[in-house]
Amino acid sequence: MSKVKVNGVDLFYEFHGPEDGELLILNNGVFMNTTSWAFQLPDLSRRYRVLTYDMRGQGQSDHPASDYSLEQHGEDLAALMDALGLGKAHMVGTSYGGELNLVMGIHHPERCRSLTIIASVSHSDPLLAAIIERWRIAASLGDGPRFFRLIYADTYSESFLVSRPDLIPMAEQRYALLDLPAAVRLIESFQRFNVTTDLGKIEVPTCIVAAEQDVLKPRRYAKIMHQAIAGSEFHLIPGAGHVVVLEKAAEVNTIILGFLAKHPA
Repeated sequence: MSKVKVNGVDLFYEFHGPEDGELLILNNGVFMNTTSWAFQLPDLSRRYRVLTYDMRGQGQSDHPASDYSLEQHGEDLAALMDALGLGKAHMVGTSYGGELNLVMGIHHPERCRSLTIIASVSHSDPLLAAIIERWRIAASLGDGPRFFRLIYADTYSESFLVSRPDLIPMAEQRYALLDLPAAVRLIESFQRFNVTTDLGKIEVPTCIVAAEQDVLKPRRYAKIMHQAIAGSEFHLIPGAGHVVVLEKAAEVNTIILGFLAKHPA
């Protein structure tokens, strides 16, 4: 188990893949941790040197009792890269992690070889804001399994829920271990996030991936980003909900690897 202190917090991290591979950093979704990339790591780590880590408030990293922000996560990631002696990296992130990628592209472009942004947004319109406020209230109840039951219908497609009902109790057990006060702070960080007017500043190669049945962060948000980021790619994955990295892992991996192959070091 490896940790390094940056900006006053210990961040947990792991490396996967060949030491001489191009660097690829995976940025977690809001309630994810390093284990949540199990369906991506086997494919990505065959060629790439993959860094997984938990942001402050997540997993095995510190969960300080103070406000978080996506900009702060960006400063943490830049400091983590410095502490580990890392150069430019391909950044792959889903949901909250994709939003961190936007921050990296805007404020830390010198750290980024490319950005892959999956099931993410650059701001929240009223419906998404209302859903996320419901999440914040649900997390504030202090009951992990109940919190999961109150939000999971927002994140999975109906076809996935029908085909894989076995995964729901497993996910519920994971949420029973979730640090809910930290979850509230992460949710509040997202509620303050809005970089739509700055999207035009992103000049690094960018790939934007949306899921056809994502009711939480639907494809129209991806279209906004695609239209604002010059030269960006856009991919729509059919038959998947917000947790597309789980529901359609093979399709996601194919898109990531195809995009990265166009932008080698």
